[in-house]
Formats: sequence, C-alpha cells, structure tokens
Amino acid sequence: MSLFDNRAADRGLAIALIGLAAFIASQALSLEVPFSYDPVGPRAFPIGLAILLSILSLVLLIRPGENGEWPSPWVAVKLLAVLGLLLLYALLFQRLGYLISSGLVIAALARLFSASWLKAVITGVLMAIGSYWLFTMGLGITLPGGSWFG
Repeated sequence: MSLFDNRAADRGLAIALIGLAAFIASQALSLEVPFSYDPVGPRAFPIGLAILLSILSLVLLIRPGENGEWPSPWVAVKLLAVLGLLLLYALLFQRLGYLISSGLVIAALARLFSASWLKAVITGVLMAIGSYWLFTMGLGITLPGGSWFG
C-alpha cells in the first residue's frame, strides 16, 4: 500500500474529520450555559453532530472506498479557500453580525464556485436574509447584530 493509493485518500479524510469532530466537541463543551436553560441546552446540537461525524469517520477509516481519489491540485486549493472563508466567518461573526458576515461569506463561496458576481451577491443577500428570518422568527434564536456597529 503506497501513501497515495485510493484507500489512503479516504483514510486521510477520515482522520481529518475525526480531528474536526474533536474540535467541535471541545468547543461545545467549553460553552458557558446559564443554569436556567433546559436540560438539553445549546451544547446538545454540536455534540450530537460531533458524535455523528466521529462515527461516520470511523466507518470511512475502517472501510475506505475502492475508488477514493486524491483531489486535483485545483480542487485542493478550492477546499483550502473554503476552509479559510469559514475561519474568517468565525472570526468576523460577532464583530460584523450575522447578516453582514453571512452575506459576505456566502457571496464569496458562490463566487469561488464559479457564480458570476451578480449571482454571488444576490445569493449572499437572499440567503443571509432568509436564514436570519428563519432563525429569529421561526426558531426564536437571537443572532448577533455586530459589535462594530454598536
């Protein structure tokens, strides 16, 4: 088995996803939750996702696919750009607020995947407003307005 065979790509992805799941779980466990929250609280969703991601990653690690392929260099650059945008989103979320940070990142992601500038901006605006409405009106979740704007 060489380092670059088809199964190694799946196993490498599985190890990266297990690391991501551990990061998500550690961040969720570090959330400070007021005592008045119900027994489930806001930690349950990210911890549940981390557990599910870990289980699926273990399956991929133990039983990699026969036709797994390493991504081409261009696809790898795009994946790294997506990761960088998501990191930027996490850094700017509290400062710019949900609407602006989400709109910018969604537009950048759409542009990264070959949307025209007009389509990327329209997608960013509509998805940010729609998801804001869904979270605030549909689920009753308060989203940050942005500390840089007062």
